[in-house]
Amino acid sequence: MAAGIVVSRRLRDLLTRRLTGSNYPGLSISLRLTGSSAQEEASGVALGEAPDHSYESLRVTSAQKHVLHVQLNRPNKRNAMNKVFWREMVECFNKISRDADCRAVVISGAGKMFTAGIDLMDMASDILQPKGDDVARISWYLRDIITRYQETFNVIEKCPKPVIAAVHGGCIGGGVDLVTACDIRYCAQDAFFQVKEVDVGLAADVGTLQRLPKVIGNQSLVNELAFTARKMMADEAQGSGLVSRVFPDKEVMLDAALALAAEISSKSPVAVQSTKVNLLYSRDHSVAESLNYVASWNMSMLQTQDLMKSVQATTENKELKKVTFSKL
Repeated sequence: MAAGIVVSRRLRDLLTRRLTGSNYPGLSISLRLTGSSAQEEASGVALGEAPDHSYESLRVTSAQKHVLHVQLNRPNKRNAMNKVFWREMVECFNKISRDADCRAVVISGAGKMFTAGIDLMDMASDILQPKGDDVARISWYLRDIITRYQETFNVIEKCPKPVIAAVHGGCIGGGVDLVTACDIRYCAQDAFFQVKEVDVGLAADVGTLQRLPKVIGNQSLVNELAFTARKMMADEAQGSGLVSRVFPDKEVMLDAALALAAEISSKSPVAVQSTKVNLLYSRDHSVAESLNYVASWNMSMLQTQDLMKSVQATTENKELKKVTFSKL
């Protein structure tokens, strides 16, 4: 016990020296906000419609400080994914990735359900009447369309900010592609998930078949869902690991998702975004490769002031939400 106390004191003394030393000029032990940090705190984005986010198929709001809420916003069409949606999601998440004020994102659906999937009526001309003079040119055209649509959900996965899917009602077809690209999934009790593509004569090609096996870790169940297009209800989705929590209704679920996003956004953005990058890398690489990658990553990231601020807050029993981290 005595040895532990000595080590703790040594760590505290080391932190004190580092916090007041030349590496962190002007940063006091009490971590008072001064200069640009204080200006950042005072200039927080007002809640409401998010600036620079104006779309036909989406509604983006600043739900809380550092938290954006992206709604699929075609409720009269059951949030079906039309041509505009596939383009706007890429634009939206590219902006979010570059938004230094945003630290976490919640995705939900407006109206009675999350999404009915691809809007077949709107997309019919591209899929059923593709351009081209021969098989090679038609195939080239279709491949270009498919890869562009894949990017619609790739941008969610590549976005360094954690993305939380909040699902109510149906999450059909392209909806499963979307949520499997998210980092965390919550759902309401009325939610169901359906890999619908075989029922419309095609194989899912924008992420479900690639991500769902890694999300739930049960190839037999994935095969069953993909071959039959049957519905997976909320309780089964939780039991399989597709969602981490189930809530009584949409309102309670959204409150929980936004609260989770707020908690995440209170942490160091360097730590959180580094964690997401390394989790994704580890998913697709061996343990040895992933350890080498995180070592290379952290040799620079460990030099952040966020580390000192976070440890100091812990030693002082101070809530992280009261600590101001610089923008990232």
